[in-house]
Amino acid sequence: MIRKLKSGEYRLYSRKPDAKTHRRKNLGTFKTREAAEKHEREVQYFKHH
Repeated sequence: MIRKLKSGEYRLYSRKPDAKTHRRKNLGTFKTREAAEKHEREVQYFKHH
């Protein structure tokens, strides 16, 4: 899940909220949306291999 920050950067959050904190985990901050989407694909690939 990608959200745009006020600073203009994009942050990648986990799809499901954390069971303990009830918030989504921050999986990285990126300058462009394309970079965030690329990393999200890498994360999803890694989770299933």
